Amino acid sequence: MMKKLLTTLLLAASGAALAAPQIMTVSRFEVGKDKWAFNREEVMLACRPGGALFVINPSTLMQYPLNDVAAAQIKEGKTRGQPIDAILADNPAAPGQKMSLAPFIARAQKLC
Repeated sequence: MMKKLLTTLLLAASGAALAAPQIMTVSRFEVGKDKWAFNREEVMLACRPGGALFVINPSTLMQYPLNDVAAAQIKEGKTRGQPIDAILADNPAAPGQKMSLAPFIARAQKLC
């Protein structure tokens, strides 16, 4: 009886761990100054259920959507967040434009 209870508890715990969002920390040093898209030195990338990709500011824990799924979750009130423009850096090579998020979207998708 005790073995069945223990097995059931372990299976339940492992299922909860698999459902948890995946998170990765990246830094300006790691990515390179010329490709870094944020006005922070370090951010976290997260993949949440449903393929929602977020950037998280580690100092405030505020999250910003990287794709339409994440933006929709914020708009529907399923999660909290702010527009990503708040932390995007300007592109020095193209005045008036922001840096590309493509490398960060690709990295975050690998977490899903």
